Amino acid sequence: MRPLNIAVLGATGSIGRQTLDVIYRNPGRFKLFGLTEGVRSTNRKATYLVHGHAGEADFDARVEAMIADPRCDLVVVAIPGGRALMPTLAALHAGKEVALATKEVLVMAGALVMKAAGERGIRPIDSEHSAIWQCLWGEERANVRRLIITASGGPFWAHPDLDLDRVTVEQALNHPRWSMGPKVTIDSATLMNKGLELIEAHHLFGISLDAISVCIHPQSVVHSLVEFVDGSLKAQLGRPDMRLPIGVALAYPDRLPDAVPPTTLQDLSGLEFHELDESRFPSVRLAREAAGKGGGHPAVLNAANEEAVNAFVARDIPFSGIIRVVERALSAFPGCGGTLDEILEADRWARAYIKENSVV
Repeated sequence: MRPLNIAVLGATGSIGRQTLDVIYRNPGRFKLFGLTEGVRSTNRKATYLVHGHAGEADFDARVEAMIADPRCDLVVVAIPGGRALMPTLAALHAGKEVALATKEVLVMAGALVMKAAGERGIRPIDSEHSAIWQCLWGEERANVRRLIITASGGPFWAHPDLDLDRVTVEQALNHPRWSMGPKVTIDSATLMNKGLELIEAHHLFGISLDAISVCIHPQSVVHSLVEFVDGSLKAQLGRPDMRLPIGVALAYPDRLPDAVPPTTLQDLSGLEFHELDESRFPSVRLAREAAGKGGGHPAVLNAANEEAVNAFVARDIPFSGIIRVVERALSAFPGCGGTLDEILEADRWARAYIKENSVV
């Protein structure tokens, strides 16, 4: 059996680098077929090396050629943000297996993406969605009562007296558990990442928005849970190491031996679970409402959040202003349908709105 030929979109980011590590550590199982990078590199051995950024005409054409190559078996999508949508659709339309790390893809256009995926579905790389996916293996969806997405809480959940207006960029980037890129790390601090993950889970697993909840689990050992109609809970536990869900996605339906060090029973002592304070962290509520309205609203949520995070990193708005300007954009959005063109236009509208109205 030949190694699986894998294309990695977004190879220089945190997930991309760890994906390459999994591939290189398992040469009998996987082969790096192609990759995209934001900067030039000469030390990669692959059939395709595509430099640049999604949205650039030459870059997009070369990525589509790489994906369409019949030798490519699986595409890992780790390009950050909404720029990952079109490459993901290209991979699905080319009939490739897709392992998805970019939650914004399903937030923006979940119905369209899952329709393109068809019966083969999508292999989730997000640790939370990988956990739910694993818990659902062999289970009937009719037996699922709800999904419970766990959240570390980020750097500020455990400090209820902290004035979020005074949070610095450096504080927001200091995640207590995970090593991630700046956008995802700040989303973790606002808990917008959990709002995006709620929408993502809704599309991935066909579970209603009201049957998906979020709880705070500071230890990040339980990566998510599924509650069944008989009252039982099933959870996936493991070290906070993204190489585990990456390995699960690449090797499915098999598992990679020694993908990460095993979780010991001592690691399971003192686990905590707390309700999410939505008055202090309203992002999950905003996401649920946007997804419930449908059409272009989730795309506006996502694009407005991306631009608001950029404004915070540039020190143009305070940390607490991120969610305020997102809520303002959602309130101002006139609405639209759910075609691809309408979703892309909603994305453009939200980015322009935030850039013109980011003063808080």
